[in-house]
Amino acid sequence: MNIVLEIVLLLLTILYSYLESFVKLFIPLKRKCVSGEIVLITGAGHGIGRVTATEFAKLHSVLVLLDINKNGIEETAAECKQIGATVYTYVVDCSKRENINAAADKVKKEVGDVNILINNAGVVFCADLLSLEDHQIQKIFDVNILAHFWTTRAFLPSMMRSNHGHIVTIASSAGIIGVAFMVDYCSTKFAALGYHKALRAELHALQKSGIKTTCLCPVFVNTGFVTNASIRIAPMLTPEDVAKKLVDGILTNRNIICIPPFVSFSSVIEFFLPERALRALGKFQDIKFDANVQRIDKDK
Repeated sequence: MNIVLEIVLLLLTILYSYLESFVKLFIPLKRKCVSGEIVLITGAGHGIGRVTATEFAKLHSVLVLLDINKNGIEETAAECKQIGATVYTYVVDCSKRENINAAADKVKKEVGDVNILINNAGVVFCADLLSLEDHQIQKIFDVNILAHFWTTRAFLPSMMRSNHGHIVTIASSAGIIGVAFMVDYCSTKFAALGYHKALRAELHALQKSGIKTTCLCPVFVNTGFVTNASIRIAPMLTPEDVAKKLVDGILTNRNIICIPPFVSFSSVIEFFLPERALRALGKFQDIKFDANVQRIDKDK
């Protein structure tokens, strides 16, 4: 095709996309039915994972709950069963690929093909780079990003056969904005956001339009993992508010959910502002949380 014609078609497509998005602002988004769908949630014993499970229980989904904490998933399962949901629980260490693969085999045999996969399990250590232990760096990458690969590789094949499914990545605003004393955490969440974007592109290239993807990027959530956290320009979020927005985004097939929404503009601001201005903006935001900051050069 002539390059000039291709450019014209590209510009027309961009214009049409803007008009389509504008019209959709005034039309309620269609919400898909997930009744009877098998929903697997990692890290379901606490925080966002637990509330997300109860929200899907209200929608009559079949729940598969994974967590390293046996008591935690049993408590989540009890809440979901009270609502009336069918629930299966598996104690899994998401930092270990063999644990994930073994659990996936059991899920396929005991429950069936997973329709909605929610990669929610995560860890955080809050320390300066030199204070982090080697095993902590390894674990945060194993849980926060590598586990996404193992779960997706386990459950994506059945989704591809039916061209039906949904893969959800729980990232963070720390996957968009770099934060001091969270170098390891930010690195994994930047990777998670990139994982979501690349997976979405790959599914499109493979013409698997029936498999949807969603990525969640909230600011601090009051789950107890980060203590005394605050940011001047945004309130501390509750797991309930975040989970409800997440489930709504899944039901309407949203691409990226930023909470609060202004987080989505951070990359644009970072591109246009000079370094000095970015540092001033970071200081103005006044991001605070308890962290292990020793500033010790371990080679000395």
